[in-house]
Amino acid sequence: MMQQVEQGRIGLDTPIGDRLPELVPGERGERITVRMLLNNTSGIPDYLAYAFPSLRGFPTRLDVSTQSIDDNRFRTWRPAELIELGLSAPPTGEPGGPVGVYSNVNWLILGELLEHLTGMPAEECITRNVIERAGLRHTGFPEGTRVEGPHSLLYEAFYGLIDPPRDYSVYDMSWVGVAAGLVSTTEDLNRFYAELFAGRIVGPESLAEMRRTIPATALDGSPIQYGLGLHKVETPRGTFWGHDGTVWGAGAISLTSADGRRQMSVAINLIRWNRPDASGRPQPHPIDGAVKALYQEALCGGAATAS
Repeated sequence: MMQQVEQGRIGLDTPIGDRLPELVPGERGERITVRMLLNNTSGIPDYLAYAFPSLRGFPTRLDVSTQSIDDNRFRTWRPAELIELGLSAPPTGEPGGPVGVYSNVNWLILGELLEHLTGMPAEECITRNVIERAGLRHTGFPEGTRVEGPHSLLYEAFYGLIDPPRDYSVYDMSWVGVAAGLVSTTEDLNRFYAELFAGRIVGPESLAEMRRTIPATALDGSPIQYGLGLHKVETPRGTFWGHDGTVWGAGAISLTSADGRRQMSVAINLIRWNRPDASGRPQPHPIDGAVKALYQEALCGGAATAS
């Protein structure tokens, strides 16, 4: 999207209703801008609890089951369906508020906008202008329910509701679409951020905009500092930038230091391993300690690149 801004096809402060009035109609379309979608201050909630009703209590973990995950495992969702679920739900706040709330709906709307601006599907545009430009050899949008080529199996625990954890290696990724439906490797993740921060994907003005952060709330309820598609993470070794994400059975995080000299990318094939207490609060697990030690060594230890 920042490439489209650089080319003058759209402005960060352009209301989304100016370009997609039927997708985001009325006052919302007039007030919500491209910037608000990118930094998650649109006030549009995520669709997860509405596409998967048995997860309605998430992230409290109480009165939650995984039945609707299994019911919809092979369902093909259209982006417009998921966007409508978010737009029909109670807003998380006023557009442009001081605190963002992460929502995949924002990214699905941006995907539709990208198609409107370029005349090609968002997946094709991203492949041409980001994946191929960055030289990523093992990154792409999966077609169908299976990942082609060698890959790890994916196991979902969903906070103890699935015990033992179940193999979720096969399912339809359309439930996240362009918001999170990308398959990659840790090597490619490191390469992408190296290329991005070297100015070979977007220019310095775009990078400066992307690094302007606000306080926000992640999908799991945790506080984060969020820019335009970038997380900011402060460590004793300095500032790191990147992103994380999860789908059923898998998660990944990739961080690069502000000077580009230190990188960490981690992929996990067992997700949501913490069991909740009686109040629904997730409890510490031995995996947490191992992951924390890995992050500390990768970000602040001796190695300059970890994957």
